[in-house]
Amino acid sequence: MNLGYWLEQVREQRPLVHNITNIVVTNIAANVLLSAGASPVMADAPEEVADMARIASALALNMGTISSAILDVMVKAGQSANAHQVPIVFDPVGIGATPFRSEAAQRLGDAMHFTVLRGNAGEVGVFLGCGGEVRGVDSAGASAALPAAMKAYAKAHRTVVVATGAEDLVTDGETVWRLANGHPLLASITGSGCMLTALLGGFVGVVPRGSDVSTYAEAAMAAVTCLNVAGEHAAVDAAGPGTFQARLFDALYHLTSDEVNRQANISVMEGI
Repeated sequence: MNLGYWLEQVREQRPLVHNITNIVVTNIAANVLLSAGASPVMADAPEEVADMARIASALALNMGTISSAILDVMVKAGQSANAHQVPIVFDPVGIGATPFRSEAAQRLGDAMHFTVLRGNAGEVGVFLGCGGEVRGVDSAGASAALPAAMKAYAKAHRTVVVATGAEDLVTDGETVWRLANGHPLLASITGSGCMLTALLGGFVGVVPRGSDVSTYAEAAMAAVTCLNVAGEHAAVDAAGPGTFQARLFDALYHLTSDEVNRQANISVMEGI
């Protein structure tokens, strides 16, 4: 698996990623895309989201600061993206924390097809109905049934499912992979998961239209691995969360495809 290839493609193609995202992380989501070589746009005006989604390479939807107005905008953008074969990454931030968030995630799932569903293990478990706990917007526990539920959902919906945590899980509905790169400091900064959602948009945005789910899964694993390996590099000289975040952008900017391939720690989960 040549994960470094996808980083090269992001830098060569500079995909336009349309983000409708958490207002807390708008700046860092844009910066992580720029650091990887992609081109971010943050657009949530109802008058333009359908047009922006149509011309984008990918659409990233993040429920971090969801409201009724933003929910309507996400539906409009997502349906436009689907109509024009633009891949969608969906992050159901905080699903299960309140009835409104759960209802919003359900509405989005009913309104459009996601290319990638990405959340922390608790959020993905709640979304899939297999168990999981969420406290605010953070995972408070995952279910042992999660890998099998992820695989079943991915197969049924032809969707890549990504669940992040101390170790990350990715499935295309046929195989479940465990990704073991990363560093604890990633959990100490605001929006590391939201960064990944944006970055996933950049990586699936360079996958040729009409590709099968397994190709999107490989691109998704490349995005996860790039951010996590960059985190390992950034942590080496970081004094704490503040310097770590700045070093994370630098590390991603300087990351090479050879480093990604050499340092990737990926295994297949058997018996799922």
